[in-house]
Amino acid sequence: MVEGEELLLAVLNSAPVIDGKPTDALEPADEASRWLRALGGRGTTAEREAVRDVRDGLHRLIRGTSTDVDALNAVLRHARSCPTATSEGVQWQLEAASDQKLAVRVVLAWSTVREELPGRLRPCANEACNLFLVDHSRPGTARWCSMATCGNRMKARSHARRRRTGETAPG
Repeated sequence: MVEGEELLLAVLNSAPVIDGKPTDALEPADEASRWLRALGGRGTTAEREAVRDVRDGLHRLIRGTSTDVDALNAVLRHARSCPTATSEGVQWQLEAASDQKLAVRVVLAWSTVREELPGRLRPCANEACNLFLVDHSRPGTARWCSMATCGNRMKARSHARRRRTGETAPG
């Protein structure tokens, strides 16, 4: 089962732009079902819709295009965490409707990343990209989902622009 930051990024990055075309891991339904099961879900249509609603709501929140949290609250409304004592200490079990449990885990992962790494969850600085990153760099200045793809492209574009206009490199 995929958890935490890895789960959050998998869901956030499930709608990449590839060769200029938007794609979606939640389509078609049969492929989405396999993908959701790989994340620890059940792969049902209702689960797919709950995850899509949460993903789209988180996209808007993280990009700053909306402050609407209705989609997040919809999946959290009937979820709860129940403690159980074990010989190892207290363990918390998530209780939620089976078709909403994966979406709840995504919202909880988002909350944890925001609390533990404030300001480090962000969209890729390449506006043509639809991916997100969690910046683990010491200075907290990472801008691209991948230096090998988006970072390299953006730096090459910047270099070409400077050569055309005669600008010098920043810094």
